[in-house]
Amino acid sequence: MESDMVIHNGGCHCRRVRWRVQAPSSVVAWNCNCSDCSMRGNTHFIVPSEKFELLGDSKEFLTTYTFGTHTAKHTFCKFCGITSFYIPRSNPDGVAVTFRCVDPGTLTHVEIKHYDGRNWESSYNQTGIASCSQGTD
Repeated sequence: MESDMVIHNGGCHCRRVRWRVQAPSSVVAWNCNCSDCSMRGNTHFIVPSEKFELLGDSKEFLTTYTFGTHTAKHTFCKFCGITSFYIPRSNPDGVAVTFRCVDPGTLTHVEIKHYDGRNWESSYNQTGIASCSQGTD
C-alpha cells in the first residue's frame, strides 16, 4: 500500500556501500534455495529499480558475480563481501534488498516466503514474484 511507503537506509557491514530504498514498512521477503542464495543465506524483498538509490561513492566498492543465465547480477562489497542488494533473475527490472542489511528502525514486519530456486521455472510461475518489481504509482 503506497501510503505505507517509507524510506529505508542500509548497506554492507563495513558501510562503504550505502543505499536508500522506498518500500513499505511491512515487506514480503523471499528465502531462496538456489545454489547462490542458499550458500549466502540471503533473504530479500524486491522493489522496482526506480525505488532504489545507491548513495555517494558506493559504486566504486561493488563487484558483481553472475552465473547460469547471467541475468542476475549478484553485487557485493569488495571489502567486507556482503551482498546487501542485487538484481535478481526473477525481476531484472527491480532490485532485491537483503532485509537484514536495512538499518534498524524502519522495517516493522517481514513476512518470509519460500522461493524454490532449485526448481526456478516452476517456482517463478507459481509464486507471482515477477509482480514484486512492478511499480504501484
